[in-house]
Amino acid sequence: MSEMDDLAAFAVLINAGSFTLAAQQLGCSKGQLSKRISQLEARFSVILLHRTTRRLSLTAAGAALLPQAQALVVQVERARQALARLKDDMAGPVRLTVPVSLGETFFDALLLEFSHDYPLIQIELELNNSYRDLAREGFDLAIRSQVSSDERLVAKSVLNWHEVTCASPAYLEQFGEPTSPVQLAEHRCLLNSHYSGREEWQYHQQHELHRVRVSGPFASNHYSLLKKAAVIGAGIARLPSYMLHAELADGHLRQILGAYQTRSHPMYLVHPYEGGLPKRTQVLADYLVQWFQRSGAV
Repeated sequence: MSEMDDLAAFAVLINAGSFTLAAQQLGCSKGQLSKRISQLEARFSVILLHRTTRRLSLTAAGAALLPQAQALVVQVERARQALARLKDDMAGPVRLTVPVSLGETFFDALLLEFSHDYPLIQIELELNNSYRDLAREGFDLAIRSQVSSDERLVAKSVLNWHEVTCASPAYLEQFGEPTSPVQLAEHRCLLNSHYSGREEWQYHQQHELHRVRVSGPFASNHYSLLKKAAVIGAGIARLPSYMLHAELADGHLRQILGAYQTRSHPMYLVHPYEGGLPKRTQVLADYLVQWFQRSGAV
């Protein structure tokens, strides 16, 4: 490293034309600069400069070495500029839109962790169940349940979830636990008003389809409210598997009808096709994929 520094100092000296000006550019004294040139000459066992009180001139050895020293300075400057561009690209906003329940479940902890690692990247998170035109509305990333045929978009699978039928222990103690889907017709069910077929719940068992008409005292288009209603004992709900880890673990909710399967729902990380994402957007996209893998939700 000392040799490279001395070579760079030699190039700066020749470009500046004097020890005084070069020392100012390098932030050192004339004596320190002179010592570095002398060290370089001693290392190569040559004389690089003819020194007079008025001017500097290169020896044959100095003229041969100068292009290499100047090339080193150019490479250092290119490296500095590359790092500066990287730093700039790792700062600034990234706009992200995700479904409401997914955002409420994962993204509080996720973005706290991400922001700790990348404090200069500003995440603008929108929770919305509606389709968003990423390019037209200025979003960098989205998580969606469906992949469109839009060739402007790139999609990567990040999550595969299913609905879990569950209720609070208090509800099951009061009203009993159904052991087959058909018995749900006799229970207070919590309906998702976002879906047109919310009053028909479907299950599969050994390739057999079970359909049951259900009803109940409460409906909402937000899974988070249906989960709260189930926790307080208002009825039986079907909720995404990704938002029930804590409630099932601590016993606030119990899964029922576990022998019957519900349809699997893939979710995708989507971004506009740009041939190469900005670094800050790519970092967040990679982070999201890895986070879902670590969480066991994939």
